[in-house]
Amino acid sequence: MGVKITETVLRDAHQSLIATRMPTELMLPIVEKMDKVGYHSVECWGGATFDACLRFLKEDPWERLRKLRAGFKNSKLQMLFRGQNILGYNHYADDVVEYFVQKSIANGIDIIRIFDCLNDLRNLETAVKACKKENGHAQIALSYTLGDAYTLDYWKETARKIEDMGADSICIKDMAGLLVPYEATRLVKALKEGSSLPIQLHTHYTSGVAAMTYLKAVEAGCDIIDCAMSPLALGTSQPATEVMVETFRGTEYDTGLDQKLLSEIADYFRPYREEVLANGLLNPKVLGVNIKTLMYQVPGGMLSNLVSQLKEAHAEDKYEAVLEEVPRVRKDFGEPPLVTPSSQIVGTQAVLNVLQGERYKMVTKESKKILSGEFGQTIKPFNPEVQKKCIGDVKPITCRPADLIEPQLPKFREECKEWIQQEEDVLSYALFPQVALDFFKYRQAQQKKVDVAAADTKNKAYPV
Repeated sequence: MGVKITETVLRDAHQSLIATRMPTELMLPIVEKMDKVGYHSVECWGGATFDACLRFLKEDPWERLRKLRAGFKNSKLQMLFRGQNILGYNHYADDVVEYFVQKSIANGIDIIRIFDCLNDLRNLETAVKACKKENGHAQIALSYTLGDAYTLDYWKETARKIEDMGADSICIKDMAGLLVPYEATRLVKALKEGSSLPIQLHTHYTSGVAAMTYLKAVEAGCDIIDCAMSPLALGTSQPATEVMVETFRGTEYDTGLDQKLLSEIADYFRPYREEVLANGLLNPKVLGVNIKTLMYQVPGGMLSNLVSQLKEAHAEDKYEAVLEEVPRVRKDFGEPPLVTPSSQIVGTQAVLNVLQGERYKMVTKESKKILSGEFGQTIKPFNPEVQKKCIGDVKPITCRPADLIEPQLPKFREECKEWIQQEEDVLSYALFPQVALDFFKYRQAQQKKVDVAAADTKNKAYPV
């Protein structure tokens, strides 16, 4: 049985390289061709696409999904879902999570990849149950990271728990490109020992080892790999689809995909690559290899974030000091994986600690939230002295954070009722209230323009 491929060009590839700015009309002309490839799935929604559609592209993300569903007649569509955070940055009540899953599947999603930034499985339960209820494929993603707590036994035991939760497959989500080839062999074997579920691997080319990591993972029994069409591959994106197809050709892992068809799809995206390079949307910096990712275990996006924060503070000379402070803060915070939003929280706190000249003299509200248990449980306990200094006598919560959130849907529906044109609008508003309202106003203004133009045409056709 050959290895299967999930294509990321319509979601993570452009999210990683050009801040999720690919518009829907650029996707639609190539959908029919992509549908003939025989991908395991096409990842095309979720992650940052929802926010970017509303905020920057002035598009309705739900409309994008429906258009893609109409075009992909034979391929499974996949999305990325941040557990109890859905696609936002805060925890939402269970009723919002359940409704969002229901509407995602009703509008065309087949596979939901669900992850939590702390790997706290309690934060995934509601989404997994809701997905199964709607007959969707629930894939749980483990945020891969390094640290003495993350042993092969830890990953194996977590895989067993994921299978017990009723998930359909497991994804190793290596968001920072930290998984090196021979470690991938060991990790995939451990997960296979812990569970009988299919294993998928998602990584980024940031540190330069991703294609070799895929090779070793597949040889160890990995079933599915995430790839991107070559014009939007490599750098902070995924390994190139065509390269991996060629790598396994003629072996027992042969994908069976047609290079001629893939080459036509690549030809379609190539002019777009040139365009985004020319207009500065694609910064050549993100296409290089950043080995510091492996040295400091810091994702590429987090590195660029730290640089811009230091630039603003006119303290670029403190860069090395901040990079050394990041692992220390991470340890104080219970050694969480560094992925949205934990990466931003740890990074910002490290910058403050260095700039203030005293550790935790100034503490962000997000740091306090983590140390109060509001994001969930970390793999290791917090540093008690740091916790005391940051949150004082506040009693941290130990339950699943969403247990403390009252149902929210009725409130959201009431707040945006005058703008609702489709049920899904309530969910757009729930996740990004201000951004969604701005979009609803824009949409209404556009519709008025169309109505006026139509009335003009009618009047000219039938003069009074």
